[in-house]
Amino acid sequence: MANDFSDKHHVGSLYEVGVERLALVGKHAKALMQGYLQGEVEQEALSEQAARKLIAARVLYQPDDSLGYKLRQPVTQLIAAMVTDENRRQINADVADKLTQIKARVESFREAQRGGDYVKAELQLQLIHETVHDLTGQFEEAIHSLWHRLNSNFGFVSSLADKIRENSRAQGQIQRLIAGLALVDFNELIEFAEGHAGLRKLLVTKLQVQLNGHHGSLLEVQKRLVELMGRFREQQARSLLVMNMASFLRQHPNFMVGDYSYRSQVPRLVNQAPAMPIAAAVSLDQRAQQPLVVSLVQQLYKELQLKASVQQATSNSEQVSVQQKDQEVEARQQQLKQDTEHFFLAALDSPTPCSALDYLVEQQLEWPPEAWLFQVIGEYNSLPRAQQQLFRFQREEAKAHVFNELMIIHDITLAYVAEPARQRSA
Repeated sequence: MANDFSDKHHVGSLYEVGVERLALVGKHAKALMQGYLQGEVEQEALSEQAARKLIAARVLYQPDDSLGYKLRQPVTQLIAAMVTDENRRQINADVADKLTQIKARVESFREAQRGGDYVKAELQLQLIHETVHDLTGQFEEAIHSLWHRLNSNFGFVSSLADKIRENSRAQGQIQRLIAGLALVDFNELIEFAEGHAGLRKLLVTKLQVQLNGHHGSLLEVQKRLVELMGRFREQQARSLLVMNMASFLRQHPNFMVGDYSYRSQVPRLVNQAPAMPIAAAVSLDQRAQQPLVVSLVQQLYKELQLKASVQQATSNSEQVSVQQKDQEVEARQQQLKQDTEHFFLAALDSPTPCSALDYLVEQQLEWPPEAWLFQVIGEYNSLPRAQQQLFRFQREEAKAHVFNELMIIHDITLAYVAEPARQRSA
């Protein structure tokens, strides 16, 4: 009971102090905002009593008696966050400290539960919720700051060098935030939860969804920054070329741009095109060169004839090889058909049913069993109806699986049926 009373008394005192100091900040809002914009609050803007209260509330401080009052860093950051002043705003997602706080408060929550102090356990659970919300809120604020910097700051800096420096600063902040996200170990958070449904939902499920969203947003910002960096570098290269050209023209006012096609020595920067091939033609009007031209034409004709004969021989050999392969395939198909017919004749002569696979092994045939069974089935189906009635055709088949209705044929049995038509008439 004493602990409950002390906790309630502590919460009540915090409430009263917070309300009092917030009211104090709101009462002197104009002077504080003016000090934010100017860098310091002038001593004439506040009374001596108001200045003492603001210093006691840790809103202002005075580094020197000769200077005015200055805003403390937390107050400056609060104003910068509210007015989205990204030049003064500092985002620092201290993930390690937040994880340490979560771990300590989870341990306090467990101890309160084991001790039966449910009021303290409920308070610790609320603090855990606040810490997790602060952790995700810091990343959200940092991403919002980065997007604001992309949409505003890059458009109003004075030079491309400032844009590149601003981009590098944003890239560094993204790297730090991604490194902070990597510090969150969900296996450790699962151990913290220890089967508690509320903690598991808060520390694992909800936190993981939020951090995944933040990670995707950071990657999008980084992609946009890389695109902007490439654009800035391209603009910088063009502006540098123009500036150097303008500087050269100022140093050489009499410079005249000439036609580079008439120059024997062209600068490497301009001479980017490949060399043009030199045109040549046979001069038939010079009698002294006619024997040389005739020998060249004869040599060219012989080379063309040789090339044509080689191509003809190659095409003929390819046709012969294709025909040989077709003949081999046709011969194998004919041999398979003949072996199948012999199997049917053997079934006619056998008094007992004949197995197709047993016949394949006994005759030492080299056909694959699957191809042999397909050929037997095809041969039986190609027989006329009257000849099919001479055989009892049975398939030895079974299901592929208990839950699969596909029937797999393992063997085929043929048995000769003597005079089936006469038996039917009898």
